[in-house]
Amino acid sequence: MIKQIDQYLEEVNNFSTQDLKEVEAFRIKFIGKKGILNQLFAEFKNVPNEEKKVFGQKINQLKQAATEKVNILKAALENATDDNLTGLDLSRPGYPVEIGSRHPISLVKNKIIEIFKHIGFNVSEGPEIEDDWHNFTALNLPEYHPARDMQDTFFLQQNPDWLLRTHTSSVQTRYMESHQPPIRTISPGRVYRNEDISARSHCIFHQVEGLYIDKGVSFADLKQTLLYFTKEMFGKSKIRLRPSYFPFTEPSAEVDIYWGLETETDYRITKGTGWLEIMGAGMVDPNVLRNMNIAPDEYTGFAFGMGIERIAMLLYQIPDIRMFYENDMRFLEQFKPVL
Repeated sequence: MIKQIDQYLEEVNNFSTQDLKEVEAFRIKFIGKKGILNQLFAEFKNVPNEEKKVFGQKINQLKQAATEKVNILKAALENATDDNLTGLDLSRPGYPVEIGSRHPISLVKNKIIEIFKHIGFNVSEGPEIEDDWHNFTALNLPEYHPARDMQDTFFLQQNPDWLLRTHTSSVQTRYMESHQPPIRTISPGRVYRNEDISARSHCIFHQVEGLYIDKGVSFADLKQTLLYFTKEMFGKSKIRLRPSYFPFTEPSAEVDIYWGLETETDYRITKGTGWLEIMGAGMVDPNVLRNMNIAPDEYTGFAFGMGIERIAMLLYQIPDIRMFYENDMRFLEQFKPVL
């Protein structure tokens, strides 16, 4: 029996092939469940006691030799297969990667953020599902206040005290709760109002609202900040502020820029006046500061807010707000970066 094992060892040592299938057949013959090694281990009980030690050593030697032979041949053949893949030229350039594009709303939002970052404004964010206090009451809009009718609201059926936020001013109230002046922040985000969808309005849209609170902040500071923004955003250096009303600012103003009357499009979008309304603004109402535990006799501030879709429609001359939400690739591909 020991002589037979020596013959198997010689067969294992002499085995060589360039075919993985032959290597697998060799493995099954020696190491498989019904292979030679298992048969030899089964015979171990029939070997005389004085030969068992040598017999066991020979079996283990055969097992080690067969296992190593299989592993060495498999590794060599698999590496050779990887290096010689037919039809693959590793020197050829890869297929071009299709470059996507940012959504125009994202482009405009990022540009607005960058402009205000240059003058010290940070970015704050908050929840889109908001409670009545942060969205209305803290902003000088107590329950049954008639100004609440200015915003058609989506209330949650499970809890009428919760709603989809109607403006990102709710982010500012949360920010004022956790930060003491000086405060200089902008709050971009998505807002919701129960409005009919048309070419000029949508029930979902985006806003950027800004807030600056410190000692000695005046309306002149507000005007200069807005003038800086319009120059950077539109390249326009002429603005006007018309008296208006917002519950959370006093005094309040609508901000217009002089777009000009150089083209037929200018006449159309400005209705022949040359002026375009771009945002609302005003000095923060003292009641809002009190609600946020900020002393109105010590601090003053201003706030402003604009619709990102409106700015994007002006910059890119987009005639219909619904185009932002239709995911039409023909529309979106127009905003691919030029490489």
